[in-house]
Amino acid sequence: MTKQDIVNQVAAAIDVSPREAKTVVEEIFGCLKRTLESGIGVEISGFGKFIIRKKNARIGRNPMTGKSADISARKVVTFKPSKLFREATDN
Repeated sequence: MTKQDIVNQVAAAIDVSPREAKTVVEEIFGCLKRTLESGIGVEISGFGKFIIRKKNARIGRNPMTGKSADISARKVVTFKPSKLFREATDN
């Protein structure tokens, strides 16, 4: 599913033009992005949590050559689905 697919479904669900729905979808994604960039997690009831995790620097291996490579420390976004979401997708 693409962002345009989401825009089209939102437009149909709330009976607005695709242009208006695109504005709404863009603002929701922008709000999520800004919040996560600030280091705060996002919890959406009934859906799940987006969490910022810190990964330490480590030594990895290039699978093509087998040579060791340094992997720098970084932050990653992880998603943990809610119990309701897990139950709905397990079927």
